[in-house]
Formats: sequence, C-alpha cells, structure tokens
Amino acid sequence: MGARTLPAQPWPEASPLRRLPLVTLYLTERCNSRCVTCDYWRHGRADVDLASVARMLPHLAQLKTQVALISGGEPLLNPQWSQIAALLHAHGLRLWLLTSGLSLAKHARQAAGLFDAITVSLDGTDRETYVAIRGLDAFDKVCEGIRAAASAGAAVSVRVTVQRANYRQLSGFVALARELGARQVSFIAVDVANPHAFSRRDDFTADLALAPADLPILAGIVDGMERDLGEEFRSRMIAESPRRLRRLHQYFAAVCGLGPYPPVRCNVFDYSAVIGATGRVSPCFFIPGPSQAPADDSLPQALNSDAMIDLREQIRSGGRPECLRCVCSLWRDPGERDAGDFLIRRSISA
Repeated sequence: MGARTLPAQPWPEASPLRRLPLVTLYLTERCNSRCVTCDYWRHGRADVDLASVARMLPHLAQLKTQVALISGGEPLLNPQWSQIAALLHAHGLRLWLLTSGLSLAKHARQAAGLFDAITVSLDGTDRETYVAIRGLDAFDKVCEGIRAAASAGAAVSVRVTVQRANYRQLSGFVALARELGARQVSFIAVDVANPHAFSRRDDFTADLALAPADLPILAGIVDGMERDLGEEFRSRMIAESPRRLRRLHQYFAAVCGLGPYPPVRCNVFDYSAVIGATGRVSPCFFIPGPSQAPADDSLPQALNSDAMIDLREQIRSGGRPECLRCVCSLWRDPGERDAGDFLIRRSISA
C-alpha cells in the first residue's frame, strides 16, 4: 500500500509569511560525531559568523521571531557560538540548543546561562550501542555533559533516534534520562525513507531500519512502557504519548513494505524556517529551499520569494514525496505558536 496523508485541511491560500515564531539556525555544517545516519561529519565545512547573525536581527524582529533553535552540524564547534547565543539572547529571543553533547561538559555552565532548553542526541544506553551508532567512544562524556548542564540549572532533554541497534532499549532511555537529570526524553524514527536527509550524499545502504521480525518485539516494548511508565507519560517525562510511540511501529512496518506510512499532519513551514550555515533558507529540515539566496541577504525576501511561496504551496497540497514519509511532522494551530510551545515544558516533574 502507498503512503497516505490525513484528509484535506482548510488551508489558507498561498500568501507571504508575515510572522516566523520559530527559526532554526545552523551555526556550522561541521560535526564531531561520526553517526551512521548522517554525513555532516564527512562533508561539512561552513560556519556562520557573528556579523551575519547581527545582520539578521532586524529581520527576526520584523518577523516577530520568539525562539531560535541553534543546530548544525554540531553548533558548539562554531568558535563564536557563545557570542552568537549571547547576541540573540540580548535581543529577546529564547534559545534552544540541539547538540551531540560531546562538548557539553566543557561548556555546561555557560550553555545553561544562555539557552532556555538544551536537547542532547543520545542513541544508546550503554557504551557499546553508542559506539555502534554514533561512531565514537564517547558515551560517558555525553552523559557527563547532560549531568553537568542539568546541575547548572539547564532544562535538558534527551532525543533518541530509534533504529534496529537500539529499539530494545526504549524503556532504558527513560531510566537513563531521569538518572542524568534530564527533564524529558523523546523518540524519533531513523529516517531511511528519504535518502538525502541529514546531508547524506553517499549511497545510503546501512541496515538501520527494523526488520519484520523486530516489529512484534517493538510492539511489546511500547505496550510494556504504557503499562509500567504511566506517570512518565502523564508528566511528559516521555514527550510522546503511547499512541504517538506506536507510530514508530507503523513507520518501520511501512519501510518493510507491510503497510502504509503513518498519516502526516504538518504545518511547520507556515510558522518556521531553517537557515543553513551557508545562508540557504529552507521550509523545514528535510526539504531544501531555493538555491538562489536573495541579493540583499534579506530573510523576509527569502521567505517570500516566488520560488519559496511556490515550494510552500507544493508542500501544502501534498506534492512533496518527502512529506509522505516524514519521521517528525509537526502541527501547531495559530494559538499554539508562543515561545512556550516550542520549548521543554517547565512543569515537568523532576
């Protein structure tokens, strides 16, 4: 069966973006991990500089941007990361750091003072699994960074990319996140359906997805989590609901050719944009924006060029195949686009 989307929504007609509550800034294309799922570490070269971010500030103010997700590559590799974060913070933006965590222990106190939320990618609950997926013997160092940032007062969450090498550890990630002082753990399926996600350029043949024999095991694990971790779901220590976690099973079943991909409901392109380290503006993580940047380096112009408006309309009308197989679709109603809706909820129990 083919992929499917949810029934048609009452979308507004194509129009310029006047507000951009959330922006993602890639500070660098470089990375100090060696993940099997990603090629940034193989090919990344570019860094953003402080001056280019300073030129962007009037545009972010014009677009009423509230939250900047600082990502990459590994953003802490940018030698000006702290100056950039301080500049954005001083201009009233709330900041969210997405990091591999390899350098977090070294910068924990400074990062805790600059970022309203820190999300650390952690794909194993033990050294062996971490090395197999992330390509480095750094499990203890990353755990040290999470502990240090949490101890310094940061709202830290853990993000797990679920794949064949670690899916049996799902409940273990919840226990580990709590032990390290993280406020939340979230799960996302490894993207194997879109070959060029995460800057992948080379042939993508790694055996990352679950096999048919793994699917009933995963189903049993999620059932067990729903039975045994009710408080963690209620408190949002686990970001997803049990129903949302079962989408992992549906996604991997689709990859195995055993059913449709989960229905996708997403409008992230209507309230957010991704700005790459080279200045390229894209509607989301997975769909590249027009290659031609505006001559005057204007973010509003880039968002509202004819090419970008046409691209958003393609997405809105279901014309992009990447969307049908998306692993991280995001929907926000207009009334749910305040800063607090993009960050870790601080009401989560410790």
